[in-house]
Amino acid sequence: MKLFSSKRRVLVAAAIFLLLLFLLRPGASRLKSRIIASLSSGVGRPVDIGSVHFRLLPRPGFDLESLVVYDDPAFGAEPMLRASEVTAALRLTSLLRGRLEIARLDLSEPSLNLVHGENGRWNLEALLERTAHIPLAPTAKAKTEPRPGFPYIQGTSARINFKTGPEKKPYALTNADFSLWQDSENAWGVRLKAQPVRTDLNLNDTGVLRVNGTWQRADALHDTPLEFSLEWDRPQLGQLTKLFTGNDQGWRGGVLLDAKATGTPAKLQISANASIQDFRRYDIASGQPLRLAGHCDGFYSSTDHVIHEVLCRAPVSTGMITLKGELGPAGSGNYGLMLSAEDVPASAMLALAQRAKKNLPEDLTAAGSLRGSFSMEKSGGSAVRLEGQGEIADFQAASATYKAEIGAATVPFRLIGGDTSALKNQAAHARDQGLRAPPGPHLDFGPFPAGSGRAVARGFINRTGYNLSLAGETEIVKVLRVARLFGIPALQTTADGAAQLDLQVAGSWPAWSGESRFSGPQVTGTAKLRNVRIAVRGAGAPLEILSAEVQLLPDRVRVEKLSAKAADATWTGSLEMPRGCGTPEVCEIHFNLNANQIALGTLNEWARPHPNERPWYNVLQSSAQTAPSFLASVRASGRTTADRLLTQNVVATHVSANVSLVGGILKMADLNADVLGGKHHGAWQADFSVKPAVCSGSGSLTGISLARLAEAMKDPWIAGTASVTYQVSSSVQSATEFWPEAEGTLQFDVNDGTLPHIVLAEDEGPLRIAKLSGQARLHGGKIELHDAKLDSPGGKFLLSGNYSLKRDLDLKLARTSLGATSGFNITGTVAEPRVTPLAGTEQARLKPEPAK
Repeated sequence: MKLFSSKRRVLVAAAIFLLLLFLLRPGASRLKSRIIASLSSGVGRPVDIGSVHFRLLPRPGFDLESLVVYDDPAFGAEPMLRASEVTAALRLTSLLRGRLEIARLDLSEPSLNLVHGENGRWNLEALLERTAHIPLAPTAKAKTEPRPGFPYIQGTSARINFKTGPEKKPYALTNADFSLWQDSENAWGVRLKAQPVRTDLNLNDTGVLRVNGTWQRADALHDTPLEFSLEWDRPQLGQLTKLFTGNDQGWRGGVLLDAKATGTPAKLQISANASIQDFRRYDIASGQPLRLAGHCDGFYSSTDHVIHEVLCRAPVSTGMITLKGELGPAGSGNYGLMLSAEDVPASAMLALAQRAKKNLPEDLTAAGSLRGSFSMEKSGGSAVRLEGQGEIADFQAASATYKAEIGAATVPFRLIGGDTSALKNQAAHARDQGLRAPPGPHLDFGPFPAGSGRAVARGFINRTGYNLSLAGETEIVKVLRVARLFGIPALQTTADGAAQLDLQVAGSWPAWSGESRFSGPQVTGTAKLRNVRIAVRGAGAPLEILSAEVQLLPDRVRVEKLSAKAADATWTGSLEMPRGCGTPEVCEIHFNLNANQIALGTLNEWARPHPNERPWYNVLQSSAQTAPSFLASVRASGRTTADRLLTQNVVATHVSANVSLVGGILKMADLNADVLGGKHHGAWQADFSVKPAVCSGSGSLTGISLARLAEAMKDPWIAGTASVTYQVSSSVQSATEFWPEAEGTLQFDVNDGTLPHIVLAEDEGPLRIAKLSGQARLHGGKIELHDAKLDSPGGKFLLSGNYSLKRDLDLKLARTSLGATSGFNITGTVAEPRVTPLAGTEQARLKPEPAK
């Protein structure tokens, strides 16, 4: 009963006190100095407050504006804590004793600076040590006592900055909500939820960091018992790499990290689990989701700042990857670690490769197991010491899509580095083998057989990239399939034959200091081809390479000492084209080729295998609409020569031209040849990009033998020498329609000629031509002559009329003397012409038939 009465008196006194506060409203500014002194005494740092406002509801307290807690000058001039608005709630029981005791501090959008000094200490250490030695009551103390209670401190929407001495780091925690309280007589608790950011970068998906911890009172900070847990929930891997390195390294996945630390700073046991969900490269979206996970344990000592007894384990299917050793202080670069792998399946390594390397076939399978161990050690200013070895036993890989497989083989590897003598020995061995000596520490692997034949592969991996050498003789079709099996760029064609290879496949990792660029592997070196058959898309027969030397340079491909067969012709010479420019429409091929003999009919048949099914101008097009022929898409230019060029029955020798093929337009400039005992010079062009195709040409023929022309026509109807200048074009559907549909002009001169089939008078022999010159028009399948001048022993004539390309004649040979016109009409065919006199002209007759 007495206890009940005592509590009632306390409540009545408190109510009266609150009523007096409400009525009298004491000046809060008078208490400002007491509040500043109280806070300063609690944190052991100078404190400043802009203004103080007393409030009564919902509970008595103060609204503080512009709270500043200054830092120890040893850590810099910038305040430790700054908050524009702070609410301080008073403990009611302390008011009854006439004391001001703060029960709760609520900081709105505070800014906290955590500074790591040059002496290796943090600016919060002194505050924690001071708190541990002040006899404060727990935050939620249950009874009235003279000791002040530790206030419940809460911050919302805070910003926590990190500094090293006076230098502010770009790392910070934003949107931070934290709480700090004294949990019991000798224990404190803290809770934090925040988002990590970098002030110099735009980051938007760094996850949420949560920290919960408790620590207990101790005489020295390094002996303080503590227990902390940390969870970093789902930062995006690309943003995480950007947070730590300054650049998105191009990897994707959701990261989950949880860690726990228990013990004392002098010996702190650390346990951590880390995983990455759906690990992949940023430009790879297909494939099964891949999860990477591992668990690590260790002990950290604040005495030497070393993590001892590191043990990390990552199960991989039926195998295990283990890392153990020690890690030196942050920034020292000192460590001693041992990495081992035991029975790691090759299929698991393939799953990782498919999420990290583009262009690997989705049906690629692998078998075998990885085992080995490596040691990595560095201390003081010494170089890194690396050593270790292992192997991938019974390695096999196959893809049904690419019809490729690698038989069972053992791939040995060895880690070399740090030891100068080891590096020198390795470099000397590489030079003896004709290989590139790898720079610095590296992982050396091989040799092992690569595909069929006697080709052997070996290579190395270092911190900047990788290099694989392939040397020996092998089958081209299989090595191309194996190249595509591992995502290496290769010709998308079928090729049968052998090659002597000396190739290097090299690539580099994305630089930590720059934007992520996953450049594909580059193949360089030489390949000697022998008896290779290559299917050319849209061609009627394979291209046969008898021999060639291919040089794969970083920026171009050279083919030298080429000897090949196509369209029943043997081609020799060289080719060159740039690399890395993409499609054939962009990559221009430069060539210098010679053919022993080119037959236009055979060449047309090779380039257009089904002439009866398609128009002739579709030589550069495939019959399949979705797969244009190689010739239709190629971009090429260069010099072509031919010992002989056959077109129907006419043979040209010493043929040469500057040829270009771009966008389906074939141009032949400076086209020279010896033909019919004379010379040809001109230029031709065929535009296959339009339908029907348009062909045009111009040029000149000088000193040609008309007797040879007649011989090619298998009819000795003309003899003599001639010079012709021509310009002609045609737009047609088939080769047989070219000349009948052609349009053009001719200018000709014939000297010392004979027309054996034509006799103008009975007492004269065949018509002789001293000189014949004039112009003609090619139109409608006919050659139209207009007043060509003919000088013959029988007089001077004007020749006009038509000559049909079907060899029909409709000509008039006329002369004018003393105002009278006389002459002859020539009709019939070239083989059997009919000569009749014009009106008033002596009867002409044909040349008598030879006696039988």
